[in-house]
Amino acid sequence: MTYMKEEIFSSLQAAINHVYGEGVHPERLANVSGGDINEAHALTLSNGRKLFMKSNRKDNLAFFTAETAGLHALADTETLPTPGVLAVGTDEEKGGRAFLLLEYVERGAPSRGAWTEFARGLNAMHRVDTSSLVPGGSFGLAFDNFIGAGNQQNTPAETWIDFFRESRLEPKFRLAEPYFGPEERKLAIRLLDRLDTVLLEPEKPSLLHGDLWGGNVMPGGDGRLWLIDPAVYVGHREADLAMTELFGGFSREFYEALKEDWPLQPGYEDRRDIYNLYHLLNHLNLFGSGYLSGVLRILRTYA
Repeated sequence: MTYMKEEIFSSLQAAINHVYGEGVHPERLANVSGGDINEAHALTLSNGRKLFMKSNRKDNLAFFTAETAGLHALADTETLPTPGVLAVGTDEEKGGRAFLLLEYVERGAPSRGAWTEFARGLNAMHRVDTSSLVPGGSFGLAFDNFIGAGNQQNTPAETWIDFFRESRLEPKFRLAEPYFGPEERKLAIRLLDRLDTVLLEPEKPSLLHGDLWGGNVMPGGDGRLWLIDPAVYVGHREADLAMTELFGGFSREFYEALKEDWPLQPGYEDRRDIYNLYHLLNHLNLFGSGYLSGVLRILRTYA
């Protein structure tokens, strides 16, 4: 697989020619499901290759450059399967649409033992050395990215608790202020002030997928479970695990294998809601008051 790490192509045709050679061109474009933020397509080329293509307005190119960097970071761990990145750019010949070309992964069903293999692979990913990913700190990332359609701040910090306070909860609380009255604002401030009595520093910094809900774990035609749509950063592995439990949860096989392979620090269940408060605040800011009750429940429990 060829990975394009830096070049931003000025047309879809130029990108295809760079990867597959002159004379290859798009032949058929079909819409596929899964395009909540971006449009999603199956792109068939004249040489018979089938690619997965995301597209959006030109001013949303940053979504794709961030996803490219995230997929590279995950792939470089050599732990769990991710779609190969082929090219990213804007198609000036077609009105300036931004695009991302990825390896096409056929959907399938998990094979027997796939969730056990996925759990062990996730632990292996969380064990990988992260020192080169966070200049000037231990947690965060060298660049900001996105959590869904929301901006995700990744300013490096020396401690996990400082990072989670300053780059996770504080920015989302500021955006959510219109939903809060005076009492709720006091609760938010109190929680931020006492965060070090609720959270623990991790055994080691871990590379996180960052948006690890069921929709971003795709069963492939090979029976394996693939990671897609990352929002990567370096943090506490508990934050990834907590996200798996926010919208329905993964299989029991996954949790049993994960904890057997690498036991969690005591008290994880008492910290899980704090990690997921970040995602609920993000959903509140993106989608509105339907998520407010979940946010307030956590604030009233922990502040």
